[in-house]
Amino acid sequence: MARGESSAGIGYGLVVGGAALFIVNAGVSRVAMRAGVDPALLTSLRTTGSALLFLAFAALTDRSALRLPRGRELAMLLLLGIVGVAGVQWTYNIAIDRIPVGMALLLEYLAPVLVVLWARFVQKQQVRRTMWVAVAMTLLGLALVAQISEGLAFDGLGMLAGLGAAVCFAVYFLVGEQGVRDADPIRVVLWAFTFAALAMNVISPVWTVEGLGAPANLLGALDAYEVPLWLVLGWVIVLGTLAPFFMELSALQYLPATVVTVVATLEPVGASALGWAWFGESLDGVQIVGGLLVVAGIAVAQLSRTSSPAPVPEVAG
Repeated sequence: MARGESSAGIGYGLVVGGAALFIVNAGVSRVAMRAGVDPALLTSLRTTGSALLFLAFAALTDRSALRLPRGRELAMLLLLGIVGVAGVQWTYNIAIDRIPVGMALLLEYLAPVLVVLWARFVQKQQVRRTMWVAVAMTLLGLALVAQISEGLAFDGLGMLAGLGAAVCFAVYFLVGEQGVRDADPIRVVLWAFTFAALAMNVISPVWTVEGLGAPANLLGALDAYEVPLWLVLGWVIVLGTLAPFFMELSALQYLPATVVTVVATLEPVGASALGWAWFGESLDGVQIVGGLLVVAGIAVAQLSRTSSPAPVPEVAG
């Protein structure tokens, strides 16, 4: 095997591994919320824990990342942190608590489609004609999954939260693409999570969490098992955020950003499988076809941009 093929294989392995951890995190996050941690508090815990670990990592590896942002960079990082990190995780947590995890991720992953539309109509970038195919595929797919012709098949607030997550995730991509042109990605993510944590602690302070030693039922197929709540929250922070983040960030050393993002669309498919295996969630044949259309449309949309976006690591799943 040629060296280039070997490097690409490493990249694919990293992004698939990161996507797998983000998928499992959807189920673990639901366990935390059903154990009594509300979506806002879970978001505070995740962003705060992640910010502290990113801070420790930067202190050990690149202290220049700790420099306080100023001016335009400060404004960009505030928007990225409050909307692109805190906003997407809060709305996503609401969604997975109320609708099937696969549907929640399908809605969140409409973000690449929104990004391409923004690039075309606001930034006046040239995009391939396949963009319109992508938009049609995702809209038709969502209509099939949500069974719009028969009335919404899922909780309305959960659906709105999923769409809100898509908007926030699109902001994350758009602002993040600009941010990493001017700064190291570690610095961008460190300060984005720091500002996200500060914002969420105003809304739901982490010190209000209770019962960390209480048992949390693993639900669904794992209903016979319980683990301490602190272990569930530790998973969300370390294996649900830090590990997949570094895996997908590392994948960008071997693969173009567009390829990493397209491969990451395995998440909605994997989340649907996880929802079926863990929580007994299922879709009928028409909804499965719709889900596949959405995923294909997302991939086509990402590839329709004529210029490659700057690499932005996935942190929101």
